[in-house]
Amino acid sequence: MSELDWQKSSFSGDQANCVEVRIGAGLVEIRESDDGDVILRTTPDALASLLRTIKAGALDHHA
Repeated sequence: MSELDWQKSSFSGDQANCVEVRIGAGLVEIRESDDGDVILRTTPDALASLLRTIKAGALDHHA
């Protein structure tokens, strides 16, 4: 995977610091653009499960 593969989140708009993602070799990689050396790697299925959980509000806890 090359640096050209990174895609900026559509929610970031014109901001310089944003979440970036790329897919390759069976993995999804996620990083913050302002700290590009730190990369979270996961499988597409695990990421999809996390996103479904977030969208369902299952992680929303209010004190």
